[in-house]
Amino acid sequence: MFAVIDLETTGGFAGRNRITEVAIYIFDGKKIVDEFHSLVNPEKEIPPYVTLLTGITNEMVSSAPIFKDIAPRIESITKDKIFVAHNAGFDYSFMRREFYSLGINYFRKKLCTVRLSRQVIPGLHSYGLGTLCATLGIPIEHRHRAFGDARATVTLLDYLIKNDHNNQLEHALNRFSREGILPPNLDTEDFEALPESVGVYYFLNKKAQVIYVGKAKNIRQRVLNHFVQFGRSQRSMDFRYQISNITFELCGNELIALLLESHEIKKYWPRFNRSQRFTQACWGIHQYFDGNGYLRLAVAKSRPSEQPIISFRSFDQAWDYLRKQVEDHGLCKRLSNIQKLPQACLEYDQGNCQGACVAEESPGSYNRRVQHSLEQFNHLNNSFLLLGSGRKDDETSLVWVENGIYKGFGFADDSLQQSQLSDLTDCIVPYFDNQDIQRIIGSYLRTHPHCKKIKL
Repeated sequence: MFAVIDLETTGGFAGRNRITEVAIYIFDGKKIVDEFHSLVNPEKEIPPYVTLLTGITNEMVSSAPIFKDIAPRIESITKDKIFVAHNAGFDYSFMRREFYSLGINYFRKKLCTVRLSRQVIPGLHSYGLGTLCATLGIPIEHRHRAFGDARATVTLLDYLIKNDHNNQLEHALNRFSREGILPPNLDTEDFEALPESVGVYYFLNKKAQVIYVGKAKNIRQRVLNHFVQFGRSQRSMDFRYQISNITFELCGNELIALLLESHEIKKYWPRFNRSQRFTQACWGIHQYFDGNGYLRLAVAKSRPSEQPIISFRSFDQAWDYLRKQVEDHGLCKRLSNIQKLPQACLEYDQGNCQGACVAEESPGSYNRRVQHSLEQFNHLNNSFLLLGSGRKDDETSLVWVENGIYKGFGFADDSLQQSQLSDLTDCIVPYFDNQDIQRIIGSYLRTHPHCKKIKL
């Protein structure tokens, strides 16, 4: 037995909005056997744009019952019935929210006619209720009113039952089926094709635009967790409704997945990713050669086109670190931009500087000392290949860092590990370096001190 339901509300998500109208038709698979319809006083103002869409005004609901008054009737008429709606997640979230406010845990098995329509009638351009009914010749009287849309949904459900030649309805109602939690516009086959492997996954909308990028040790389980944990906020419901396809890239290990995820987020700027869409400006210690050939150090704000020796969240952190390193390694404070003096640094007058600031120490000698000190600045400030597990048993992943700069990653057959390094680096796909990438690799090296590394 089906309880075919449609709600009108004050807004698009259950977290801050309320029901203004409810219509329920009890359908036994052949005919309507019971029904309930009522306007509902939402106890808040109905926005003008909602009134324009539904025709329901504040005056119309002012004398209507509040939800608490009709809750017993809704609870009884839908008891032991399958909760059916077009985009069931929307209506069900509002119904559960209203009952929750009354201290009642409202739970019903759900059936979404959007998802069922996609399976019984594949290949249509749109599965919105209006377009779908127009395609099938199903009339909708009183569009965007609960009783009109719910009545049309009954007719649609009847059509789907009669044309369900592959038992899609039985599959959807199977208690082991995931139909009740998958987004309404996502084909089950797309989800079932997901691997239980480490990699990066992409949520796409109906225009094939990437709207979210994530990484996971187990792609299928992580994607399923997304669907189970969707909230009732406007953002969550919008996100859920926009997912029309899922693609993925296998990565072999978590480090590669983290690197690829970071790159893809900056490439696509997915609407529903909150972090890493751009690298926040930060401060860093930079190196450069002056006109006399001396290698100099300076604290400056990092730019996308410039790679600092080491990065910091603030100017003070970078400044304090540079000053300590210069003192520990006996570098010239004027050439490190710590002292802004026209000639010799103060330490030279005290006999604590070898005189690079006044050209008494040659550029070659001073620069060798600076380069030696730089090795202590950052564990990324050298050249190496990081090796890890690949996407298959006979494959190895490679991450290339050259002079502290991330060059990219790739995969090589295990047979290449004994060959020349040039063969390995030829397998690298180039990617851009940035502060997020430096953070990812630095964190990996700190937490995996015994990782397999080839120094270059």
